[in-house]
Amino acid sequence: MGGQLPQGVLTHMEATTDQLLTALKGGDRVALARSITLVESTRPQDRDAALRLLNDAMPFTGGAIRLGITGIPGVGKSTLIDAFGTYAIAQGRRVAVLATDPSSPRTGGSILGDKTRMEALSRSEQAFIRPTPSSGMLGGVARRTRETILLCEAAGYDLILVETVGVGQSELDVDGMTDLNLLLTIAGAGDELQGIKRGIMESADVIVITKCGTWEPKALAQTQQALKQAIPFLPPRESGRRPEVLLTDALAHAGIDALWHHVADRHALDRSSGFLHQRRTQQNVRWMQQAVDDGLLRLLHATPGMDRMIEEQTDLVRRGGTQALKAAEAILEHFRTNAARLP
Repeated sequence: MGGQLPQGVLTHMEATTDQLLTALKGGDRVALARSITLVESTRPQDRDAALRLLNDAMPFTGGAIRLGITGIPGVGKSTLIDAFGTYAIAQGRRVAVLATDPSSPRTGGSILGDKTRMEALSRSEQAFIRPTPSSGMLGGVARRTRETILLCEAAGYDLILVETVGVGQSELDVDGMTDLNLLLTIAGAGDELQGIKRGIMESADVIVITKCGTWEPKALAQTQQALKQAIPFLPPRESGRRPEVLLTDALAHAGIDALWHHVADRHALDRSSGFLHQRRTQQNVRWMQQAVDDGLLRLLHATPGMDRMIEEQTDLVRRGGTQALKAAEAILEHFRTNAARLP
């Protein structure tokens, strides 16, 4: 699609950020993939280029619906994303799907499993599916996903679906970078709320009961009723609203249209009321604070002699030779004394 990178650039990461941005704005999916690879890179020499690219891309971001999709494994996230994304494309949207890479030590498996469950989206020229590597660190997923969202928006994708694996801290982190969050659950277990942590429910804007065609009507009604009874006991979201409970059967495409219109209407209301701007501003402040923390940690480990100091203090704590807080203070004192020697 338009905005092709110059011949030769496609095979080298040395493409200038200007070239990448030009191709990115033209909707070039190869340029988008290379841009994401650049911001995911841990090489120090790539950091300046990634920051420059993100800064130059900022005027072309912000127009998308950023939607988090969470739920326990097996709840049908990939199947729902495939149906939901396909429906959105039929409404004229361009869809980007960002998923935590299941090949990480935290999750196991292969991202190809997710792609084969997103058959329709995988075939669409209006869709982009990208795994976000965790590198064994949950925070790494969150940081890189923020940057990837912005790059997808600069490339013209106006519906960004951020899928997470399982239910845990990652879902709370995703709430810090999306506009709305869908919590997916299933019926028929008899203990519908068991295993759904209160914090996860508190971060949900919509609760979606999936695979409704496979459950007995009685079990489905019990689940829906249990969720509706629990919602009033949850604190309202920052918007002042509480989550709705919707029913879907993605394989039969049942309830997908209602889910899309609910999400689109809710997002439009948040934008027109100014709440969306407020939410994203708060997210950017937290992002800045996290970036400062990350930068300080990098400086700490780059301090001459720091790795040896940490190793020595860790060994002392393990042997009971010193208290944890005293060891931490020794490490920080080493940083204060030697920080001036940093390059």
